[in-house]
Amino acid sequence: FAALSLLPLYWIGVSAFQPPSVVITFPPSLYPSPPTWINFARLFTSSSILTWLANSFFVSTTITVSQVFLGTLAGYTLAKKVFPGRQIIFWSVISLMLVPGQLTIIPLYAMIIQLDWVNTYKALIVPALIGPFAIFLMKQFLQTLPSELMDSARIDGCSEWGGFVRIVLPMAKPGMGVLGIFTFMASWNDFLWPLIVTNRASMMTLQIGLNSLQNAYYTDYGLLMAGAALSAVPMIIVFLLFQPYFVKGVTFGAVKG
Repeated sequence: FAALSLLPLYWIGVSAFQPPSVVITFPPSLYPSPPTWINFARLFTSSSILTWLANSFFVSTTITVSQVFLGTLAGYTLAKKVFPGRQIIFWSVISLMLVPGQLTIIPLYAMIIQLDWVNTYKALIVPALIGPFAIFLMKQFLQTLPSELMDSARIDGCSEWGGFVRIVLPMAKPGMGVLGIFTFMASWNDFLWPLIVTNRASMMTLQIGLNSLQNAYYTDYGLLMAGAALSAVPMIIVFLLFQPYFVKGVTFGAVKG
């Protein structure tokens, strides 16, 4: 079953390295024959792929950094601070997770139009700077950390911000790594919202740009498969970089003693 789940990724790689005339032949070839870089060459010469890649990197990285940092701040506050209304705020965050994202598209788009943010980075980034899932995940993770460490830091004269930076953030790395992976992949693969708020090629993200390569009469599958293979590389790299934190975050607290 694990091998079958990798079959679509394998097929993308095979089709990306086949000549355009071979991609649509039947029966399909299970390996490139002969392998060629022509689809990638056409992708870089006949489209604005570099602009789309730069836009996707900038948008996804900004959203990921913001959600990880702000989610950790909010999660720490809800997990370790005692103040009136804390539970009400937490359950309000939980309730927001139950609201389908499609329901908020129309009011969000109306706000974007009123602010004159269409075809800008602000429209792509600002609505996703923080989300309820980030707050929920980091709150649940930070709740498992011992509160005595922060109490000791306060006794030693450390400020609240200093204790958060020197004590909480290093211990929160596993949870932050998991959140970073989820957020980057969701932002990188996001299609609907960038499609709504951008209509210029210079502002398109990679997913929207690849979709614009199709037309009503013909679909160049070799070109699209090359773009799909290229778009999968950053996600694989991010997962491999944060994999140690991902494993720690999943197994944190599972074994004691």
